[in-house]
Amino acid sequence: LQWDPMITTLPGLYLLSVGVVKPAAWLVGWTGSVVCSVGMLRFINLLFSAGNFYLLYLLLFKIHQKSKAVSGFQRILSTLTLAMFPTLYFFTFLYYTDPGSVFFTLFSYLMCLYGNHKTSALLGFCGFMFRQTNIVWTVFCAGNVVAEKLNEAWKIELQKKKDEKISSRKESFSDLTRILQFLVEYLISPKNLVTLTALTWPYIILVSLFFVFVFVNGGIVVGDRSSHEACLHFPQLFYFLSFTVFFSFPHLLTPTKIRKFLLSLRKHPVQYSLITVISLFLIWKFTYVHKYLLADNRHYTFYVWRKVFQRHELVKYLLVPFYIFAGWSFADTLKSKSIFWILMYFVCLLAVTVPQKLLEFRYFILPFLIYRLNIPFLSLYRQLLELSFYILVNAVTFYLFLNKTFQWENSDEVQRFMW
Repeated sequence: LQWDPMITTLPGLYLLSVGVVKPAAWLVGWTGSVVCSVGMLRFINLLFSAGNFYLLYLLLFKIHQKSKAVSGFQRILSTLTLAMFPTLYFFTFLYYTDPGSVFFTLFSYLMCLYGNHKTSALLGFCGFMFRQTNIVWTVFCAGNVVAEKLNEAWKIELQKKKDEKISSRKESFSDLTRILQFLVEYLISPKNLVTLTALTWPYIILVSLFFVFVFVNGGIVVGDRSSHEACLHFPQLFYFLSFTVFFSFPHLLTPTKIRKFLLSLRKHPVQYSLITVISLFLIWKFTYVHKYLLADNRHYTFYVWRKVFQRHELVKYLLVPFYIFAGWSFADTLKSKSIFWILMYFVCLLAVTVPQKLLEFRYFILPFLIYRLNIPFLSLYRQLLELSFYILVNAVTFYLFLNKTFQWENSDEVQRFMW
């Protein structure tokens, strides 16, 4: 019945906590002090965590159902790895919105893949109640439907023209313009628009309600808006790619990948030069540093910024070659997906990262998980390496959180290191 004005998200987590804990308390006969204890509230996220494990397994099974070479053990191992993804796993044991936000978004995605779009949109609404930016993943679910239809139409187009060259290298630089031209032609057709609307209307209703909310609320943030202003922070995409390389190095940072990248660099020097110039410009004009990033020394991002980016003014520019490799490697692992799916995912990735002024690893959880769910399985050795790395990072994180406490001069409260 009380609301802290510093809270910026909608009350999904709190409403669900009341909905779960109150009936349980009534059945067992617990008192108010037990019902609203820290332990009971954190228990809600343990339930979400168990749900996330099951959803990740079902999603891996559905997305990779045609991969006959992948064993059941590999699927379970991959599920366990993703469930232990450090940034998400850490918040399982605290009262944060992340486990619930991930649960409803993954559930919505699963229902979308099975064609239950009304259920998917309803679950998308629940995800929105946990974090407003989850509306982007509702658009992603609708985009899955659109991408599937576009891919079908594109295959027919190729068959008509019997153009084997385009069929074999549809994702190269030279064919991108032709694909974009096809995309525009397809989407301006009234017949196609009616078909797509009939398929995605539950998502359209939810997105429309979102825009009504933004209009009535005067913005996407509730509560403390001063610290959460939207801006065009393009380097957030580079930070996300670096974050993804760090946590998916068995997939992205391999000798084979590096060789392929250098070969691509030699083949397309003009394109890569242009990408480099654009990246340098985006870093120069659109780098923002949030006051929390400079002031809150509990979070790892504070130390990443201080130890890396604040070393010298040129560091942020010197990292561009690594960002370009990270982006290429990231895209290369998605080549099994259709070009329309990749374009749609990339648009959603931009929408969920770029407007954020604050560099916060929690914002990367969902785009990372959706990316990881959609890339091919690794060999058993690399999967075990990834899982071992996650366990190590989690162990270090919990050790620091529990044992390396400190205090601020102006506060008596114990402070802890965390994501």
